[in-house]
Amino acid sequence: MGFSRRNVLRLGVATAALAGFGGARAQDASQNADVIRMGIAAKGPRYSDPNLTTQGSDNWATEQIYEQLVRPEDGTFAIKPEEFLPTLATSWTSSPDAKTWTFQLRQGVQFHKGFGEMTSEDVVYSFKRAMASGTNVTILSNIADVVANGPYQVTITLKSPDALFLGTSVFNNNTSIVSKKAAEQMGEAFGTDAVGTGPYELVKFDTQVGTVMKRHDGYWGPKAKISTVECVYIADTSARTLALLSGNIDIMEAVRAPGWVASMQQRDPTLKIDMTVPGSFNTLHINLTRKPFDDLKVRQALMHAIDRPAVAQALAPMGGTMAGLQPDFFPAGFKTEDLPEELRYPYDPDKAKALLAEAGFPDGISFPSLCSQREDYASTMLIVQEQIRLAGFNMDLRIGDHTAYHADNRSDKNTLAMHSSSYPPIPTQLYFQQLSKQSEVKSDGKGGGNYSHYGVVMPGIDDLLAQALAATDFATYDGICRKIELQVLRDLPLIGLSTLSFTTARRGNVDLGYPVKSGYARWRFHRATKTVV
Repeated sequence: MGFSRRNVLRLGVATAALAGFGGARAQDASQNADVIRMGIAAKGPRYSDPNLTTQGSDNWATEQIYEQLVRPEDGTFAIKPEEFLPTLATSWTSSPDAKTWTFQLRQGVQFHKGFGEMTSEDVVYSFKRAMASGTNVTILSNIADVVANGPYQVTITLKSPDALFLGTSVFNNNTSIVSKKAAEQMGEAFGTDAVGTGPYELVKFDTQVGTVMKRHDGYWGPKAKISTVECVYIADTSARTLALLSGNIDIMEAVRAPGWVASMQQRDPTLKIDMTVPGSFNTLHINLTRKPFDDLKVRQALMHAIDRPAVAQALAPMGGTMAGLQPDFFPAGFKTEDLPEELRYPYDPDKAKALLAEAGFPDGISFPSLCSQREDYASTMLIVQEQIRLAGFNMDLRIGDHTAYHADNRSDKNTLAMHSSSYPPIPTQLYFQQLSKQSEVKSDGKGGGNYSHYGVVMPGIDDLLAQALAATDFATYDGICRKIELQVLRDLPLIGLSTLSFTTARRGNVDLGYPVKSGYARWRFHRATKTVV
């Protein structure tokens, strides 16, 4: 694989990190059938509390440690409510108006670290905690109350109907069930500690290196087949890649950059590539408080200056196109040819220049913008930077640490903020998190993910969003969401750049135990097996 001096040094970076997880024995994961080591594309973990995680990479650990009342089959999204599987709840019912949901809880479920049996008290606490504070307060704001009906039954009442409640709010990282006793006892320390019910429990959290989890022997379901999971944070692309090829790690967050998959398969044909479809939704927030982006003509010019199909094609086989904010096979998704002509925004640098001139900028505009160094962010935004330069947008792209980038976005420090998140086929989740007034970003970092200030500095989609959430049937819901898509294309606070399959590469001796088809950018390892040759 070409061990140049530079590559040896980069491999040394990864090996040094791994040494912190067990010395020399930890350096070669390929020879230990009872350990899965995951290479994470970030500098270090921030939280293990599922109510606080904003760095997607941290959720590789929370996915192993925590569970919700229901979940889809591993490796998929549940498209319809009936596709959700009993997890910490064994059964559930909803009222005809879809506003009252009652869950029967699984009995005998044990929390990690000796914190006892899960009961309705823990479920009520977990939901109310997520409703009061956390990263998805807006999504959970439709919940009116959560009450216990004895130790093994919980009733959740909603302010408005939600026929898709299992997907919008129940299978949600924030509403993972935590131990009330542990969270109250640990206080702030719970942010980097963890007590859940999942197949693995946390045993080590190192902000510089990563997390270590061991099999939860008191797990209510089939026990994890491999005893130890390690999430090692290796931000350097080459170091992470070399760690996989050399056997120091078993799985890695892939480099979502042009040509990477083909290159890896040439270097090691035994590698397995797993990809979710559609994967991440790559959106571009236009900060409406930063002049001249408060001018619609400037935003229209930007839209014509970006060749979105070319962005997706550059990231093949992982990239996909979006005419709006949803892929065309999701609810509310449009094909470009089905949009009104004025909302299609074909790539046209000359038209973009003309619109800038009409807005009073015949010589173009210059502005700074922050970007993460993570490969999918950096490669996408570097492509965009080159495209829009032809139309007169001179973007000073300042690329930095991925963790710091998220913190800066949350503190309203960006002009064009790219965001990458996985979403289920429930359009209102994206609208809530990235467009609703309630999710407006705040300079103190306590706001949400609406980095454009849409709905605050100009009318937004909040009324339509409320109507969608009040729908009691899917057809009505879908129709209202399509109206939202059209309004966003008219107002342009947010651009759908592309979808990008979340991708991992794993060594050929690791079998996950199920195929990865769709789902969030994380998957569980409890069914995985590993052979040593």
